[in-house]
Amino acid sequence: MRLVTLPRSGASPAARTEPLPAVDDVAAAAGGDRRAFERVYRVHVGGVYALCVRMLADRVLAEEVTQDVFVRVWTKLPSFRGESAFSTWLHRVAVNVVLSRREMAAVQATRAEDSDSMLDAHPARTVSEGERLDLEWAIGRLPNGARRVFVLHDVEGFTHEEIGAQLGITSGGSKAQLHRARLLLRASLTR
Repeated sequence: MRLVTLPRSGASPAARTEPLPAVDDVAAAAGGDRRAFERVYRVHVGGVYALCVRMLADRVLAEEVTQDVFVRVWTKLPSFRGESAFSTWLHRVAVNVVLSRREMAAVQATRAEDSDSMLDAHPARTVSEGERLDLEWAIGRLPNGARRVFVLHDVEGFTHEEIGAQLGITSGGSKAQLHRARLLLRASLTR
């Protein structure tokens, strides 16, 4: 799927000269026709971009989110049932992607604030080069599942629910893998 560059001029969606996509284009795109999807994309990209700019107040981020919207549309298009106008469905998808992005940014900001306050509360302990190398070595020896969960949770700060969604496991499975990783690390580092 090749996406086109977003318009940089302030052209409004109403100023478009292209016709709305034919119902056939939407149906063909839902069936996997990339050319039909590109026609649908060209018709709607300006409106989706304008919506993203209005909701995010950041043109660069809006460009990125607009691309995310159309990637989501491409994957979800087969589920479009036609019970409403395609533009209405597309608008809802775009709003959901923007809200999801905002929520993700808010969670990351909260994590950053929490980790900053935790760092301030605990004085830093100097770690020798040898200890750092030992830890990296021990993490590298963990089984794949345990290592992924350990890095995502203890290093990156994701919740077990987020890790489960990313790795396709339950949050309980994530907790079990983290417990296993910590036990294995503790055993490796105390030798």
